[in-house]
Amino acid sequence: MSEVPFPREIDEGRVMRGQEIAKLEGQIKRVDDTTYQVNSQSGHGLYTVVRKTRDWRCSCPDHIYREIKCKHIWAVQFSQTLRKTVSESVVIKPLDMQVCVYCGSKSLVKDGVRHNKNGDIQRFTCKSCGKRFVRNMGFEHLKATPQIVTNALQLYFTGESLRNVRKFLLLQGVKVSHQTIYNWIAKFTALMAKYLDKITPQVSDVWRADELYLKVKGNMKYLFAMMDDETRFWIAQEVADSKYAHDARHLFQAAKIVAGKKPNVLVTDGLRSYHEAWMKEFRTSKHDTSTVHISHITLTGEHHNNKMERMNGEVRDREKVMRGLKKPDTPILTGYQIFHNYIRPHEALEGKTPADACGIEVQGENKWVTLIENAAYPEHRVPSKRHPT
Repeated sequence: MSEVPFPREIDEGRVMRGQEIAKLEGQIKRVDDTTYQVNSQSGHGLYTVVRKTRDWRCSCPDHIYREIKCKHIWAVQFSQTLRKTVSESVVIKPLDMQVCVYCGSKSLVKDGVRHNKNGDIQRFTCKSCGKRFVRNMGFEHLKATPQIVTNALQLYFTGESLRNVRKFLLLQGVKVSHQTIYNWIAKFTALMAKYLDKITPQVSDVWRADELYLKVKGNMKYLFAMMDDETRFWIAQEVADSKYAHDARHLFQAAKIVAGKKPNVLVTDGLRSYHEAWMKEFRTSKHDTSTVHISHITLTGEHHNNKMERMNGEVRDREKVMRGLKKPDTPILTGYQIFHNYIRPHEALEGKTPADACGIEVQGENKWVTLIENAAYPEHRVPSKRHPT
């Protein structure tokens, strides 16, 4: 089978400069649905960018005389994503504790407490249907209270070992084993992941991919991950036995399903598996539908992958405490992905979480409880994810 022809005149420098222009306030003015004005970065006034059918035209000399896609066209295309209001935002609210879980009535009265080993849980009786229940959605049949469980999750994913978490809980009068804490992590990570997988994050059009070596049962493995450049949202991940022989297509396919689209720009290192996966999953023969692959990145300079390296550092810090992972399909990596996206505020995002930046707001003083309760409550399921075409 012959290779799909692909235009060679795309310049990575123009792509990245266009991205920087799009991030600056006041550089792009929308005239109508097909016409934009972009400030000259050298102070030569305004350039007009117009879309005609599928092609873009710019009045700058770079586009007119070289007949290439200039930085102003790239800036307009990026701005259409960066500046738009998120129209499909999702708000995940704490459950209403004043509503009957059986009939939805608000006519409730407190009816004693259930004495757990590690704390008391309030019982309610519904005046409408007469049923008695405990508001403990998602945490049923546990001896520990939701606060204790979520404290353990928070401590673990912020860097403590299982045994250190056990010692902390013991100081609070809660006696559990480190294996019990691990069981909590496995149970609630799977519950939240299944729920959150139905929500489509509103990520930008620039994605970054990188790999990180890990020890799994003493053997060297590699964590391949995809992250959104603008929001720092950790889109997808997978663990591979080899770095050079691994097929990254699975990672790219998973990222497309999560985001409901493919990126305009992909930033990676020079690993050949990324190039091969890009050719098969993201590349087309047309400029407007093809993803630009920037693979000549360095530690410093215009093309770098520092944002991805920062996230790799988070995972590395977590792995050092664990002294390696115990199995390839460990819930720890999925749990940390949830922590990174929905719980942990990021300084680069002005204290927001990546989920906040993607239009997914998790409300409540304890976001762990909010996520677990909604994941366990069928009526709070969100619509199924849109699949890319």
